[in-house]
Amino acid sequence: MVTTIPIYPPFLSAPRNQGRTLSTFAMIRNGERWEFDWAAFAKAITARTRLFILCNPHNPLGRIFSREELLRLAEICLQHDLIICADEIHCDLLLERDRPHLPMATLSPEIADRTITLMAPSKTFNIAGLGLSFAVIPNAQLRGRFEEAMRGIVPHPNLFGYTAALAAYRDGQEWLRELLDYLRDNARIVQDRINCMPGLTTTPVAATYLAWIDARQLGVRNPQSFFEAAGVGLSDGREFDGPGFLRLNFGCPRAMLTKALGRMERAIASSPFSANL
Repeated sequence: MVTTIPIYPPFLSAPRNQGRTLSTFAMIRNGERWEFDWAAFAKAITARTRLFILCNPHNPLGRIFSREELLRLAEICLQHDLIICADEIHCDLLLERDRPHLPMATLSPEIADRTITLMAPSKTFNIAGLGLSFAVIPNAQLRGRFEEAMRGIVPHPNLFGYTAALAAYRDGQEWLRELLDYLRDNARIVQDRINCMPGLTTTPVAATYLAWIDARQLGVRNPQSFFEAAGVGLSDGREFDGPGFLRLNFGCPRAMLTKALGRMERAIASSPFSANL
């Protein structure tokens, strides 16, 4: 298997849990956004690689990949005969109005034939605890292999989760529109304030409610522990194979967000390292 880093931690643990070998390649920052390192991707693929795991929109980078990027990914996967597993769970959480999400499987019938698309209402509608997700697999043979692999591992969906998912997709669109407006404002606050904090930088979030913060210039050994001591719970970038980074979840009430950002600002200002930042 092959995937990008940094990446949602289960992408890193799932292959090992199934006795598979995982190769990774790092995304690279180019100005205000993170991009694929195409040479590194090609190098990460070996003769034994069978599956490419894609996260789009990307967790934790907040990218929505363009048609051109997806076509190039697809071309590489076709060249190496790779199955594509596309986690598109954040596809409804689009913050940039002029940038739509394009499912990998819609590029062409040839790509759809080798793509497993994973989706769920859990992130968009905040019902992750109900345990309902689904896979879209057009290729009948691939779908059969997927179903066989699920046996004894993935339980049947519970009725509560199934009913909640139907209600969310059928009746939740007005709520979602209001949510997206709220998240857009939260994202702007995070972008403005984090980039004014000495030692921290972040890039614009096009989708998701997650900000990826570069804390490598902060001057502390463990940024996550540093801010946790100040009362702010951030995800440790090491869990995403991104040491020196932090992930901030801004899918919360604005009062909570501003309180957290204020604590971060005060922690940096009172740090013995602050004079050097």
